[in-house]
Amino acid sequence: MRYFIKTFGCQMNFNDSERLRGILKTMGYEPAQSWEEADLILINTCTIREKPDQKVYSHLGEFKKIKERNPKALIGVCGCLAQRMGEELVQKAPVIDLLFSSFNMHQLPELIQQAQAGYKAIAILDNPPSDEDKLWEFPTVRDNKYCAYVTVMKGCDKNCTYCVVPKTRGRQRSRSLESILKEVKSLVEDGVREIHLLGQNVTAWGQDIGTPFEELLYRVAEVPGVERIRFTTGHPKDLTESIAKAMGEIPQVCEHLHLPVQAGSNRILKLMDRGYTKEEYLEKVHMLKEYVKGITFSTDIIVGFPTETEEDFEETLDVLRKVRFEQVFSFKYSPRPDTPAYSMEGQVPDHIKTERMSRLLELQKRILSEIAREYEGTIQEVLIEGCEGSKLTGRTRTNRWASLSGDESLLGSLVKVKVVSSKPFNMECELVEG
Repeated sequence: MRYFIKTFGCQMNFNDSERLRGILKTMGYEPAQSWEEADLILINTCTIREKPDQKVYSHLGEFKKIKERNPKALIGVCGCLAQRMGEELVQKAPVIDLLFSSFNMHQLPELIQQAQAGYKAIAILDNPPSDEDKLWEFPTVRDNKYCAYVTVMKGCDKNCTYCVVPKTRGRQRSRSLESILKEVKSLVEDGVREIHLLGQNVTAWGQDIGTPFEELLYRVAEVPGVERIRFTTGHPKDLTESIAKAMGEIPQVCEHLHLPVQAGSNRILKLMDRGYTKEEYLEKVHMLKEYVKGITFSTDIIVGFPTETEEDFEETLDVLRKVRFEQVFSFKYSPRPDTPAYSMEGQVPDHIKTERMSRLLELQKRILSEIAREYEGTIQEVLIEGCEGSKLTGRTRTNRWASLSGDESLLGSLVKVKVVSSKPFNMECELVEG
């Protein structure tokens, strides 16, 4: 039996898909090269914006063709869209054989059995089950041998007015420290060098179990063989000085942080219920630069939130100029059902969102070109993650992709390189001897 998984959305979704692969491996399934060859197709969905929803319907329309060649093939949908829509999704797309969410991925084996017996296997829970921890008992099947995601918490207790995460992922739930360390040790034994801690609001890990997030960083760093540590995504409100201090003290913690700002206008930030001001966000950035020398930042920005004026938007551009992000994930505001912002007055016309987005991207392009030139001639540490012919690829500690010539024996190694030329999204480098 062969499976094919199509994943949309964030790194949490991709880590969930790695876990689903592990579950299927224990059931004797093998990965298919394409969906046309699969006996089971799973679409792991995102619903943070409208566009991913539309892509799911498009893929379901394409994937249903498999039934013509293989009537016993199963098509399943899981993840956030499945959680938000439930049986309504099956009514809109009857081709779906099984439906479940991130709350109950561990039930996949029994859902497959139900679907194989000819039933619509639908398991959407209103809240996380008491046996959710069973999920950690399954292995992961990863594409990257040397870098691994480790989910340390799920859900979010924030109430951002545009966000569906509390409804699709539930309230904040921290995974136990013992369980996390057990998985980290197992990954290191499997050859992993870099651990990437994941959570909808990762820096809030431990708040519900009485342990601060920085303690997790120290403990993961103590695991022999862990060479690098990253974490995503933290809320600025939960980024404390203690965390910043730990980032500066722990050698394995990389000098890069994804810190979503979403908007630069204090008025819009209040409407979003983000819990901080532009000035407080910039203070956090300054604090991090003080504790973590050479740190770089990436961020998320929403363009065209309800009632956003030109003046509000200029405040967002000002944040870009001040922080000089190395990467910006920008999105036009997309109204999501069951969120407070969905029914807000003052919805911004799409043509204005598009025009503002264009200006934001143009500014970021100029900033990134300037940053890229600053890397030229510098010495960087790169973890070699891939090899194609004589070309090696990997990332710096500041999360920039680098390419260099070398032998595949360097795969999984930390090497020193000199940056020969640097473009916005890649650097050409050469090995530094010794």
